[in-house]
Amino acid sequence: MSDRYMRIPSKSMGRSVHLWCYGHFGPPVVVFPSAAGFAHEWQQQGMIDMLRPLLHAGKLKLYCPESNVAQAWTKKEGTLEERMEHHSRYEQFILNELTAFIAEDCHLPDPPLQAIGCSLGAMYAANFALKYPKRFRRAICMSGRYLTTALTDGQDSSSLYFNNPLAYVPNLQGEALDMVRKNTQLTLICGKGAYEEGCIEETIALSRVLQRKGIPCHVDIWGKDSKHDWGWWKRQANMYMRHYFVG
Repeated sequence: MSDRYMRIPSKSMGRSVHLWCYGHFGPPVVVFPSAAGFAHEWQQQGMIDMLRPLLHAGKLKLYCPESNVAQAWTKKEGTLEERMEHHSRYEQFILNELTAFIAEDCHLPDPPLQAIGCSLGAMYAANFALKYPKRFRRAICMSGRYLTTALTDGQDSSSLYFNNPLAYVPNLQGEALDMVRKNTQLTLICGKGAYEEGCIEETIALSRVLQRKGIPCHVDIWGKDSKHDWGWWKRQANMYMRHYFVG
Protein backbone atom coordinates (compact mmCIF):
# COMPACT_ATOMS: atom_id res chain seq x y z
CA MET A 1 0.00 0.00 0.00
CA SER A 2 1.35 3.44 -0.91
CA ASP A 3 0.46 6.73 0.68
CA ARG A 4 -0.40 9.27 -1.97
CA TYR A 5 -0.27 13.05 -1.82
CA MET A 6 -1.80 15.26 -4.49
CA ARG A 7 -3.38 18.61 -5.12
CA ILE A 8 -6.84 18.61 -6.70
CA PRO A 9 -7.76 21.63 -8.85
CA SER A 10 -10.99 23.10 -7.53
CA LYS A 11 -13.23 25.62 -9.27
CA SER A 12 -15.34 25.79 -6.12
CA MET A 13 -12.41 26.86 -3.95
CA GLY A 14 -10.65 28.87 -6.65
CA ARG A 15 -7.38 27.02 -6.02
CA SER A 16 -5.92 23.55 -5.77
CA VAL A 17 -6.70 21.62 -2.58
CA HIS A 18 -4.28 19.42 -0.65
CA LEU A 19 -5.29 15.76 -0.33
CA TRP A 20 -3.70 12.66 1.20
CA CYS A 21 -5.00 9.21 0.27
CA TYR A 22 -4.36 5.94 2.10
CA GLY A 23 -5.32 2.37 1.24
CA HIS A 24 -5.73 0.32 -1.91
CA PHE A 25 -9.20 -1.21 -1.51
CA GLY A 26 -12.35 -0.97 0.59
CA PRO A 27 -15.14 1.51 1.32
CA PRO A 28 -14.08 5.15 0.92
CA VAL A 29 -14.00 7.28 4.07
CA VAL A 30 -13.57 11.06 4.04
CA VAL A 31 -11.53 12.30 7.00
CA PHE A 32 -12.34 15.87 8.01
CA PRO A 33 -9.51 17.59 9.89
CA SER A 34 -9.86 19.40 13.19
CA ALA A 35 -9.43 23.14 13.69
CA ALA A 36 -5.92 22.89 12.24
CA GLY A 37 -7.44 22.18 8.82
CA PHE A 38 -4.41 20.30 7.46
CA ALA A 39 -4.67 17.40 5.02
CA HIS A 40 -1.69 15.69 6.67
CA GLU A 41 -3.10 16.02 10.19
CA TRP A 42 -4.07 12.35 10.69
CA GLN A 43 -0.67 11.24 9.44
CA GLN A 44 1.12 13.70 11.69
CA GLN A 45 -0.91 12.68 14.75
CA GLY A 46 -0.33 8.93 14.31
CA MET A 47 -3.91 8.07 13.29
CA ILE A 48 -2.81 6.57 9.96
CA ASP A 49 -0.16 4.35 11.55
CA MET A 50 -2.75 3.15 14.06
CA LEU A 51 -5.07 2.17 11.19
CA ARG A 52 -2.35 0.53 9.05
CA PRO A 53 -3.60 -3.04 9.68
CA LEU A 54 -7.05 -2.16 8.31
CA LEU A 55 -5.56 -0.28 5.37
CA HIS A 56 -3.16 -3.10 4.48
CA ALA A 57 -6.02 -5.61 4.71
CA GLY A 58 -8.09 -3.63 2.22
CA LYS A 59 -10.86 -2.91 4.73
CA LEU A 60 -11.13 0.79 3.90
CA LYS A 61 -9.62 3.67 1.98
CA LEU A 62 -9.05 7.04 3.62
CA TYR A 63 -9.26 10.37 1.82
CA CYS A 64 -7.93 13.26 3.92
CA PRO A 65 -8.59 16.68 2.35
CA GLU A 66 -7.59 19.95 3.90
CA SER A 67 -10.42 22.27 4.97
CA ASN A 68 -10.94 26.02 5.03
CA VAL A 69 -12.00 25.85 8.67
CA ALA A 70 -9.98 28.95 9.51
CA GLN A 71 -11.72 31.14 6.92
CA ALA A 72 -15.15 29.82 7.83
CA TRP A 73 -15.00 29.26 11.57
CA THR A 74 -11.90 29.92 13.63
CA LYS A 75 -10.25 33.18 12.48
CA LYS A 76 -13.53 35.07 12.78
CA GLU A 77 -12.53 37.52 10.05
CA GLY A 78 -15.05 39.12 7.71
CA THR A 79 -18.81 39.20 8.00
CA LEU A 80 -20.79 36.12 8.94
CA GLU A 81 -22.13 35.87 5.39
CA GLU A 82 -18.60 35.99 3.96
CA ARG A 83 -17.55 33.24 6.35
CA MET A 84 -20.52 31.07 5.39
CA GLU A 85 -19.69 31.64 1.73
CA HIS A 86 -16.26 30.15 2.41
CA HIS A 87 -17.95 27.15 4.00
CA SER A 88 -20.36 26.81 1.06
CA ARG A 89 -17.44 26.72 -1.38
CA TYR A 90 -15.83 23.96 0.65
CA GLU A 91 -19.09 22.00 0.64
CA GLN A 92 -19.22 22.23 -3.14
CA PHE A 93 -15.63 21.03 -3.37
CA ILE A 94 -16.44 17.98 -1.25
CA LEU A 95 -19.74 17.16 -2.98
CA ASN A 96 -18.56 17.70 -6.55
CA GLU A 97 -14.82 17.67 -7.05
CA LEU A 98 -13.65 15.40 -4.23
CA THR A 99 -16.53 12.98 -4.80
CA ALA A 100 -15.69 12.80 -8.51
CA PHE A 101 -12.05 12.10 -7.67
CA ILE A 102 -13.02 9.33 -5.23
CA ALA A 103 -15.40 7.77 -7.78
CA GLU A 104 -12.61 7.58 -10.34
CA ASP A 105 -10.07 6.39 -7.78
CA CYS A 106 -12.38 3.61 -6.56
CA HIS A 107 -13.67 2.73 -10.05
CA LEU A 108 -17.23 3.24 -8.85
CA PRO A 109 -19.76 5.51 -10.60
CA ASP A 110 -21.46 6.80 -7.45
CA PRO A 111 -19.68 5.54 -4.32
CA PRO A 112 -21.46 5.86 -0.98
CA LEU A 113 -19.13 7.71 1.35
CA GLN A 114 -18.53 7.59 5.06
CA ALA A 115 -17.18 10.45 7.13
CA ILE A 116 -15.10 10.71 10.26
CA GLY A 117 -13.65 13.57 12.25
CA CYS A 118 -12.69 14.77 15.69
CA SER A 119 -13.27 18.14 17.33
CA LEU A 120 -14.38 20.54 14.56
CA GLY A 121 -13.90 17.69 12.11
CA ALA A 122 -16.70 15.88 13.93
CA MET A 123 -19.04 18.79 13.23
CA TYR A 124 -18.12 18.63 9.55
CA ALA A 125 -18.72 14.85 9.45
CA ALA A 126 -22.11 15.12 11.18
CA ASN A 127 -23.18 18.10 9.09
CA PHE A 128 -22.39 16.41 5.77
CA ALA A 129 -24.18 13.21 6.79
CA LEU A 130 -27.28 15.08 7.95
CA LYS A 131 -27.46 17.44 4.98
CA TYR A 132 -26.44 14.95 2.30
CA PRO A 133 -27.52 11.53 3.57
CA LYS A 134 -27.61 9.88 0.16
CA ARG A 135 -23.95 10.76 -0.30
CA PHE A 136 -22.67 10.18 3.26
CA ARG A 137 -24.12 6.98 4.69
CA ARG A 138 -22.33 7.12 8.05
CA ALA A 139 -20.53 9.66 10.20
CA ILE A 140 -18.23 8.82 13.11
CA CYS A 141 -17.92 11.95 15.22
CA MET A 142 -15.48 12.29 18.14
CA SER A 143 -15.60 15.20 20.60
CA GLY A 144 -17.64 17.42 18.30
CA ARG A 145 -19.33 20.78 18.64
CA TYR A 146 -22.79 20.86 17.07
CA LEU A 147 -24.09 24.31 18.09
CA THR A 148 -22.09 26.43 15.70
CA THR A 149 -23.34 29.78 17.01
CA ALA A 150 -20.73 29.07 19.70
CA LEU A 151 -18.16 29.65 16.93
CA THR A 152 -19.75 32.89 15.72
CA ASP A 153 -20.07 34.70 19.06
CA GLY A 154 -23.82 34.14 18.96
CA GLN A 155 -24.33 35.66 15.51
CA ASP A 156 -26.92 33.87 13.41
CA SER A 157 -28.21 33.93 9.85
CA SER A 158 -30.12 31.76 7.40
CA SER A 159 -26.88 30.44 5.91
CA LEU A 160 -25.47 29.61 9.33
CA TYR A 161 -28.73 27.88 10.29
CA PHE A 162 -28.15 25.11 7.74
CA ASN A 163 -24.65 24.55 9.12
CA ASN A 164 -25.80 24.40 12.73
CA PRO A 165 -27.00 20.85 13.46
CA LEU A 166 -28.60 21.67 16.79
CA ALA A 167 -30.66 24.35 15.03
CA TYR A 168 -31.90 22.65 11.86
CA VAL A 169 -32.16 18.98 12.89
CA PRO A 170 -34.97 19.61 15.43
CA ASN A 171 -37.00 21.11 12.58
CA LEU A 172 -36.49 18.32 10.04
CA GLN A 173 -39.77 16.84 8.90
CA GLY A 174 -41.52 15.21 5.98
CA GLU A 175 -39.50 14.01 3.00
CA ALA A 176 -36.28 15.62 4.24
CA LEU A 177 -36.51 13.76 7.54
CA ASP A 178 -37.40 10.48 5.83
CA MET A 179 -34.35 10.79 3.60
CA VAL A 180 -32.06 11.17 6.62
CA ARG A 181 -33.75 8.31 8.48
CA LYS A 182 -33.42 5.92 5.55
CA ASN A 183 -29.94 6.72 4.29
CA THR A 184 -27.49 7.63 7.04
CA GLN A 185 -26.49 6.96 10.62
CA LEU A 186 -24.35 8.80 13.13
CA THR A 187 -22.01 7.59 15.84
CA LEU A 188 -21.37 10.29 18.43
CA ILE A 189 -18.46 9.74 20.83
CA CYS A 190 -17.23 12.03 23.58
CA GLY A 191 -15.41 11.82 26.88
CA LYS A 192 -16.15 13.50 30.19
CA GLY A 193 -12.56 14.51 30.88
CA ALA A 194 -10.34 17.53 30.31
CA TYR A 195 -11.19 20.06 27.62
CA GLU A 196 -14.44 18.35 26.63
CA GLU A 197 -16.50 21.27 27.93
CA GLY A 198 -19.13 22.15 25.36
CA CYS A 199 -18.42 18.99 23.40
CA ILE A 200 -19.99 16.64 25.96
CA GLU A 201 -23.09 18.78 26.38
CA GLU A 202 -23.61 19.22 22.65
CA THR A 203 -22.93 15.55 21.92
CA ILE A 204 -25.65 14.52 24.36
CA ALA A 205 -28.00 17.23 23.06
CA LEU A 206 -27.58 16.14 19.44
CA SER A 207 -28.00 12.47 20.32
CA ARG A 208 -31.31 13.25 22.03
CA VAL A 209 -32.54 15.23 19.02
CA LEU A 210 -31.59 12.41 16.67
CA GLN A 211 -33.33 9.85 18.85
CA ARG A 212 -36.50 11.97 18.99
CA LYS A 213 -36.46 12.29 15.23
CA GLY A 214 -35.92 8.57 14.68
CA ILE A 215 -32.57 9.14 12.95
CA PRO A 216 -30.23 6.16 13.43
CA CYS A 217 -27.71 7.14 16.07
CA HIS A 218 -25.32 5.50 18.49
CA VAL A 219 -23.94 7.60 21.34
CA ASP A 220 -20.92 6.49 23.37
CA ILE A 221 -19.92 8.63 26.35
CA TRP A 222 -16.47 7.76 27.71
CA GLY A 223 -15.30 8.37 31.27
CA LYS A 224 -13.62 11.27 33.03
CA ASP A 225 -10.19 9.98 32.05
CA SER A 226 -11.02 10.46 28.36
CA LYS A 227 -9.61 13.80 27.22
CA HIS A 228 -10.05 16.04 24.20
CA ASP A 229 -6.81 14.93 22.59
CA TRP A 230 -5.31 12.67 19.96
CA GLY A 231 -4.39 9.85 22.29
CA TRP A 232 -8.03 9.24 23.10
CA TRP A 233 -9.24 9.86 19.55
CA LYS A 234 -6.84 7.13 18.40
CA ARG A 235 -8.49 4.67 20.78
CA GLN A 236 -11.98 5.71 19.73
CA ALA A 237 -11.26 5.67 16.00
CA ASN A 238 -9.53 2.30 16.23
CA MET A 239 -12.46 0.82 18.14
CA TYR A 240 -15.17 2.06 15.80
CA MET A 241 -13.31 1.63 12.52
CA ARG A 242 -12.70 -2.00 13.45
CA HIS A 243 -16.34 -2.38 14.48
CA TYR A 244 -17.76 -0.96 11.26
CA PHE A 245 -15.17 -2.12 8.73
CA VAL A 246 -14.10 -5.50 10.08
CA GLY A 247 -17.27 -6.67 11.84
